[in-house]
Amino acid sequence: MKFIFDRNTWQEIFGSIGKNKTRTVITIVGVLWGIFIYIALSGAAKGMDNGFEKVFESVSMNSMFVWGQSTSMPYEGFKTGRPMQLKLGDVAKLENRIPEINNIAPRITMGNFGTDPVFTVRGQKSGSYPVNGDYPVYTKIATKKIFDGGRFINDEDIAKARKVCVIGERNVQELFDEDEDPIGEFIRIGDVYFQVVGVHKLSQGVSFDSDAAIFIPFTTFRKLYNTGDNVDYFCIAAFDDVDVVQVEKDVKALLKNIHRVNPEDERAFGSFNLGEMFTRVSGFAKGMTFLSLIVGIATILAGVIGIGNILLISVKERTKELGVRRALGATPREVRSQIILESVFLTMVAGIMGIILGAGVLAIINNLTKDLDFPYTNPTVPIPYVLGALLIMVVLGTLIGLIPAQRAVSIKPIDALREE
Repeated sequence: MKFIFDRNTWQEIFGSIGKNKTRTVITIVGVLWGIFIYIALSGAAKGMDNGFEKVFESVSMNSMFVWGQSTSMPYEGFKTGRPMQLKLGDVAKLENRIPEINNIAPRITMGNFGTDPVFTVRGQKSGSYPVNGDYPVYTKIATKKIFDGGRFINDEDIAKARKVCVIGERNVQELFDEDEDPIGEFIRIGDVYFQVVGVHKLSQGVSFDSDAAIFIPFTTFRKLYNTGDNVDYFCIAAFDDVDVVQVEKDVKALLKNIHRVNPEDERAFGSFNLGEMFTRVSGFAKGMTFLSLIVGIATILAGVIGIGNILLISVKERTKELGVRRALGATPREVRSQIILESVFLTMVAGIMGIILGAGVLAIINNLTKDLDFPYTNPTVPIPYVLGALLIMVVLGTLIGLIPAQRAVSIKPIDALREE
């Protein structure tokens, strides 16, 4: 390996490259473009993936919603158009019979889905806001960030049906004076006074609730509004490693069985599968990454083949020079190694330039998309992937360099010296 550090070796390499600069630059650009495409497309796809992960960070990625509608088929003596009402008892049946379910949060609400918001008063200030009856498990599906000093609804609130509430940032702005601490204060929701125990922050990503939503214990809600065991809808989170689409089908099938609905009736229960949507988005980003890999490798391969062709031409042009070297005692191994080293050097230079250019473009894209209302964050390519691409380039450069190297070695000194 001494020849790698030999000054004469590099003088010959640079001399060969410098003989036709235009040809060398065009060849380098071909390889550079390949790794640039890979870095740019792969980083862009990663930025989209990161963006959607950030959007969904406040909710369980394998979550869904299920609610009752009305039947579209008669069944067991029941007529078409029978309204479906979810019940609190459905929760235990779903958890016991569908092991893929991680958490279920029954919810009941006023001020959403066409119902009127609740008039809320605090001193001389008032407003109308949506009110939700919830269990503590809800925060395992949709994370609620609570300001310091406050809390969300807990199990004791549920057990004792306490008149406590968690309000949003907009509620604080509209019902309280500036710099006034709402924790421990009372507000009147409808005709009943509730003590504020927490203030939830506005989520920057996907959120099931607005910044004006008020949360009270589920048990308190049903006592005040006489809703009994009725539930408006279920928030369901499946385990991460299960098929969330199949879980949705199983949930609806079981609910049809519980509420005596025709198994073929697709309108009795409505649903929205957030997990399925996230899977599609994630799959698109992975597809983009794979596409960038294929396109990048194909372009790199084309560029490296170009380097091989250039070196073949170079060997042809240097036939006499190579013959003189062989006549003066240069071994076939030395000649072969020099040609391969030249190939690897050109490939490495092109690869490093492509990586730098790709990283620069991703940095510009990151700066341009920082303040946009679009799910796109931190477009980067993991260092191992970059090093892997560079390693592939070196291997390809070595392999393609063997062709002109073998051509150079096959030249007989006596024939080369006759070359004009």
